[in-house]
Amino acid sequence: MTRLLKQLAGDRSGATAIEYGLIAAFIALALVATLPAIKRNLGEVYSDVNKELSKAARQQ
Repeated sequence: MTRLLKQLAGDRSGATAIEYGLIAAFIALALVATLPAIKRNLGEVYSDVNKELSKAARQQ
């Protein structure tokens, strides 16, 4: 029984899984924080492109 407890105490494989989970959580948090700004900026770009294409179509 003591040997089993020592093995379990020395096993670090679970720590690696937890670290990867934390990294994934931080990446997800960063995405959630930045995606609204990216969406807003892309919307402005597409709107500007649409306006310029409409102007070009009216001139022809």
